[in-house]
Amino acid sequence: MNRNIARLYEIANAPRRTVIGLMSGTSVDGLDVALCRFSGTGTDTKVELLAFETAPYDEDYRNEIASIFSRRDADLEKVCLLNGWIAHRHAAIINACLKKWNIPASEVDLIASHGQTIFHAPRSLHGQEKFSNATLQLGDGDHMAVATGIITLSDFRQKHVAAGGEGAPLAAYGDFLIFSRKGENRIMLNIGGIANFTYLPGTLNADEVFSTDTGSGNTLMDAYTRQHFPGKYFDENAAIAAKGQVNGALLAALKDHPFFAQPFPKTTGPELFNLAYLQAARVKSGTTALSREDVMATLNRFSAETIAEAIKTVTDEGRGFHFYVSGGGMHNPLLIKNISELLPDCTFKSTAELHINPDAKEAVLFAVLANEAVCGGATSFGEGRNGIPNVSMGKISFPS
Repeated sequence: MNRNIARLYEIANAPRRTVIGLMSGTSVDGLDVALCRFSGTGTDTKVELLAFETAPYDEDYRNEIASIFSRRDADLEKVCLLNGWIAHRHAAIINACLKKWNIPASEVDLIASHGQTIFHAPRSLHGQEKFSNATLQLGDGDHMAVATGIITLSDFRQKHVAAGGEGAPLAAYGDFLIFSRKGENRIMLNIGGIANFTYLPGTLNADEVFSTDTGSGNTLMDAYTRQHFPGKYFDENAAIAAKGQVNGALLAALKDHPFFAQPFPKTTGPELFNLAYLQAARVKSGTTALSREDVMATLNRFSAETIAEAIKTVTDEGRGFHFYVSGGGMHNPLLIKNISELLPDCTFKSTAELHINPDAKEAVLFAVLANEAVCGGATSFGEGRNGIPNVSMGKISFPS
């Protein structure tokens, strides 16, 4: 037997596994590195977050990703070059974290790498009938496995697309396995660049579970901040938005898009919600002279209203549900205030209440997917309804 296969077999049969989960989102602010210890699989999965760090990206990394990110005219040579380059940058961060945590690579069983999304193209956005849903993440698993010496699972989204999904959001799988609770209806709200939530019924019926994007989370606010406030990458503590006033005409124009009328589940990305989208809404609403602070206040309210309205679609004003929030948007006090005002009967808690650092949650969820791919596979995620194919995900790369 190939020694790598033998090692994988050993990991799959061990009572516990140590897995590093990685997440690099569309905000391109840094790499989330979550060191997790697992026991069990499926709905018996138990996970403990041993260590976590967000390694901020430098200007060089941000610029390289920006050169191809969400661009239809991207340089194909640059795409090829960045596939391995990103993997090596992420591998270096992993190696640095392990050194800092005083943990040898030999004690880590698996890496679960999301990679760096450079384009997301569900059919609802590209509109070309002969093509199906598509998405592309860079950061090759083979390069990462060789650079770290650790078996690596990557490219999780492709199996989801191959089985009929849109490749996102994948949170439903991990959320269902580790956050479901019998008798308690839950909404797991993640506010990243794009906002999404997972619906977890207290019945534990997998066929009722689904996850959906709601629209822009932080992406428009972040892009506008970078454009108009040099040196800033996001509206920290909503300092800019708090100085402005919501403009009703611009808000209405921002919400006037067919995406918001599409049924759940659905996905989107910065390919739609970008500065061109904002500019078109400003022209349409006659608000091109609006102050930067008023624009930011309106973008904040736009994210809040589209999140709240999506939640209302599947709940009775949120009544009878427990809400747990994660992602960078939870640190925006004005955004959370706006959402809370729109859903007054709801109480929003951090996933820290469930023993998972909210900033680490997405990285942990990819570690869950890797644990399930290697060691599980017996748990049904339903009959493929609600855009959740009944599949395990992740391509396996060996170190040598």
